[in-house]
Amino acid sequence: MSKLKAYLKLSAISFITVFFAIFAIIFSLIDRSGRVYNLLGKWWAKILLWIAGVRVETIGLENVNKGENYIYVANHLSNIDIPIVMANLPGQLRIVFKKELAKIPIFGWQLRTGPYILIDRQNPTRAIKSLEIAKKKIQKGVSVLLFAEGTRSIDGNIQQFKRGAFTLATRSGKQIVPLTIKGTYEILPKKALEIKPGKVKLIIDKPINHYGSTDKKSELDLMDRVRNIIINNYYSLE
Repeated sequence: MSKLKAYLKLSAISFITVFFAIFAIIFSLIDRSGRVYNLLGKWWAKILLWIAGVRVETIGLENVNKGENYIYVANHLSNIDIPIVMANLPGQLRIVFKKELAKIPIFGWQLRTGPYILIDRQNPTRAIKSLEIAKKKIQKGVSVLLFAEGTRSIDGNIQQFKRGAFTLATRSGKQIVPLTIKGTYEILPKKALEIKPGKVKLIIDKPINHYGSTDKKSELDLMDRVRNIIINNYYSLE
């Protein structure tokens, strides 16, 4: 019976993902502002979490202003992190995603046609161009989300951060907001297919001013500061 429930849940999640992806492709071609795409993404995320039985406790939502845009930097534990964040952050959000995801039929196609930002981690020149695209989007008034580890954790622990998010922060001059995600590794670890029901915590920290210092040392200092905040939140949560 449990296997049947897991199969039905996976089938339902696959169906709503394909359903919303098709509409996202259509509306991304019609509405170039990305507003409808963003709304569809939020509804997809909320329905997916409901089907999966995942409850989210959001802490610190009062730290961000709905009328402001930010660079959000999060730890990355699971594929369920994306709907967790999409369903609970306010405003227009653009996610930086790795190019490999664009190869997934339908789901990947809507990522490519939509307003999100594809990054080629194996090609430094193209990666820099992706950050410039992200910078332009920020200047138009949207927020950008990056998973600073670059990939999901294989053991549930925080990995080393990459500089990309912090280069973007210093070049754009926008405040950076640390996001701590806790509990998604237990719900859907890397390489697993079944989403287990459970509770997740999302901590939204206070925005950090960095005064636009673009030298390497400033970026690394900012990276260490954000990573330490996320680590402290992550390992102090019960």
